[in-house]
Amino acid sequence: MSAFGPLGGGGNGGGAGITDAQRLKALEMARNEMEYRVDLFNRLAQTCFEKCSEKRYKEADLNVGETSCVDRCSSKYWQVVGMVGQMLGAAGANGNVQQ
Repeated sequence: MSAFGPLGGGGNGGGAGITDAQRLKALEMARNEMEYRVDLFNRLAQTCFEKCSEKRYKEADLNVGETSCVDRCSSKYWQVVGMVGQMLGAAGANGNVQQ
């Protein structure tokens, strides 16, 4: 078996019972998830950088205030992402998600 489990491996022996269409759909979903995660990280970095870094750089490293600001900012950002994910998951389970 490949490192990607039943999705990897070429030919018909890659995943027992998985059709090519299912494999392509799973790979597309994985690609979309990766793009979402990269976008989420980039937004987190941009938001916390703009909020926490001084406009004029005085030293190469973050100072203590900037470091704690980035820690708090990123923690709150991930907390909100988790809350939104739960709300969307609950709405999806109830069939209330609009596309």
